[in-house]
Amino acid sequence: MSDAPDERAWTRLRRVLRASDRHEGVLKTVRTVRRLAPGQMAPAIGDRPSDRIARLIAQAGTDQPSAVRELGLTAVQVWQALSGSGGMAADGAEVTILFTDLVDFSSWALEAGDDQVLRLLGEVGDASDKVITRHGGTVVKSLGDGVMAVFRDAGPAIDAAYEACTAISAITIEGYRPQLRTGLHSGRPRRVGTDYLGVDVNVAARVAAAAGAGEVLVSGPALATVDTDRYTIRRRRRFRAKGTPRDLEVFSVVPRYGDDVHGR
Repeated sequence: MSDAPDERAWTRLRRVLRASDRHEGVLKTVRTVRRLAPGQMAPAIGDRPSDRIARLIAQAGTDQPSAVRELGLTAVQVWQALSGSGGMAADGAEVTILFTDLVDFSSWALEAGDDQVLRLLGEVGDASDKVITRHGGTVVKSLGDGVMAVFRDAGPAIDAAYEACTAISAITIEGYRPQLRTGLHSGRPRRVGTDYLGVDVNVAARVAAAAGAGEVLVSGPALATVDTDRYTIRRRRRFRAKGTPRDLEVFSVVPRYGDDVHGR
C-alpha cells in the first residue's frame, strides 16, 4: 500500500516528461540550439561510433517530434565538430553534392509574417535533415529556405532528393504548401573545414536553380555512376547556366520502385 503514492508520482512524472518532449515551445528552443551549435546538422556518413550513434538517434521514433532526440543529435554534432571532420568526405574525394531550395518562397514570405516563416523553415529543415540522414548524407550548411548536402554516392543522393521533395510537399502552413526543387552533381570539390568549395559546388547549385517545383535534376557526371534502370530519366534540353561547362548534360530523374524497375 505504501508504494502506491510513489507509483502515482512516477506516473505523473513520466506523463509530464512525455508532454515536454513533444511540446512545441520546447522543440522550437531545442531546434534553435541545434542550429547554433558547432558542426553540421545530423552528420551520418561513415562507420565511426559517432556516425552509428547519429543514425540510431535520427531513426528512433521518427514518426513524432522529440526534444530528447534533437538534443541527442546536437550532442553528436558537437562531438564530431570538436573531434574533427564529422562524417564528411576527405578533401579531394569524389562526392555527390545536393542543393535544395523552395520555389517562390520569397513571395510567400513577404505576406506570411515572421512567425509563419520561422515555422515553415523549421518544418522544412527537420524534414530535409531526416531524409538526408536516412540516406547517409551530411548537411553541409543551411541556406535559409534550402540546404547544401554531400553524399558518398549518387544513388542515395538521388533517392534522398526525391523523398525530400515528397516530404516537403506534405507540409501545410495556413493553407500554403511548399514545393522543393533539387539539383545534384558529382565531382571532387575542395573541402575547407566543414564546407566545400570549387567549380563542382557551383555546378550543383546551378543545376538546382534550373529545377522546377518537385523536380530532381541530376548532372551527367552524377547519373553516370548509378544504375539508370532504377530511374525514369528525361534529358533537359538546352540547359545553359553561367559557370557550368558548355557540354554539361542535365536530366530530370524520378526513382522507380518495386515492379517498375523491371517493368520496362
